[in-house]
Amino acid sequence: TDMASESVGGKILFATDDFFAPAENLIKSDSPCFKEREYTEFGKWMDGWETRRKRIPGHDWCVLRLGIQGVIRAFDVDVSYFTGDYAPRMSIQAANLEEEKLPEIPERGIRTGAAATPEEFEAIAELKSDDWSYLVPMTELKPGNPASGHNYFLVNSQQRWTHIRLNIFPDGGIARLRVLGTGQKDWTATDPKEHADLVAIAFGGVCVGFSSAKFGHPNNIIGVGGAKSMVDGWETARRLDRPPILENDDNGILLVPGCEWAVFRLAHPGVITRIEIDTKYFKGNAPDSCKVDGCVLTTQEEEDMIKQKWILPAHKWKPLLPVTKLSPNQSHLFDSLTLELQDVITHARLTIVPDGGVSRLRLRGFPSSICLLRPREKPMMKFSVGFKANP
Repeated sequence: TDMASESVGGKILFATDDFFAPAENLIKSDSPCFKEREYTEFGKWMDGWETRRKRIPGHDWCVLRLGIQGVIRAFDVDVSYFTGDYAPRMSIQAANLEEEKLPEIPERGIRTGAAATPEEFEAIAELKSDDWSYLVPMTELKPGNPASGHNYFLVNSQQRWTHIRLNIFPDGGIARLRVLGTGQKDWTATDPKEHADLVAIAFGGVCVGFSSAKFGHPNNIIGVGGAKSMVDGWETARRLDRPPILENDDNGILLVPGCEWAVFRLAHPGVITRIEIDTKYFKGNAPDSCKVDGCVLTTQEEEDMIKQKWILPAHKWKPLLPVTKLSPNQSHLFDSLTLELQDVITHARLTIVPDGGVSRLRLRGFPSSICLLRPREKPMMKFSVGFKANP
């Protein structure tokens, strides 16, 4: 997951200089592009962050707040299309800051052609970003191909991070900064009586397997906030095994041989009580029906299932939602079958029939305090939670 992307709430707080192109471009969700004849009043239009040629002591840097706060696995520093003016060197620092203790940072507004003001320098200095931990030391960047200038850096840290400082030495341009990792929530601070979305990507939920992702990855449907368009959802290709003439059963469900599926590891083991499946924006390509199942897997069992393409024995899956008809462009709310079963699960599988697109999946429930990721003798553990079910 790109934890810094604007699509998940990432935000640029400060940049020393934005003369040719603003730092906000670093966290755009789409890939950088190049417009050969496009110019602004300040120079060549570039799809990235580009500072002026520095003629004063120092180097350029920017600070951003992660939209998803958690464990960082890697960085992708992309200098695509900055063939003659990319930053030759860079480093990355990080911090874990408490939101309520942060100073007030001035809003940036339109930045092209501007440099940071003394007031902005004074405000950002309160974060003491010079002293933040280095996740990537000063390293030379390679331009690569004009349209593909990716520089990848692995991170060996299990710490939770909330803010990033990107340093470039001494100046120049970078097209995109991807901060790749997984969300991490402080579950000890969670009210045990409150529902939580146990599959949310911001808390650490992640897709660990799927059958098809032709037009959108399943990770999108557990993303932050509501979907902005079909691009922000999971959409499969049309199945080629569809019958020439379609028929329904007595319940109005299509009679088709195939299906598509996606498996998610929950951010925390728990009991699912409410399920939301949203087909917003999928007006002519929503699935006909769906079902949701859950299971308990250890870390080793998950690794084995990934290698086996999720060919899991049927008895391992416990139904959370039976086969249910879906409507296009609509949010659907369901009570989970675990209202009666009260089974703790670690993984959930969404199956759609026969194919199509979903914009959001929310699995709300109560986190379990029992560690279920160690090997177990019994295939399923029971866990009682105290809550009042809706009538």
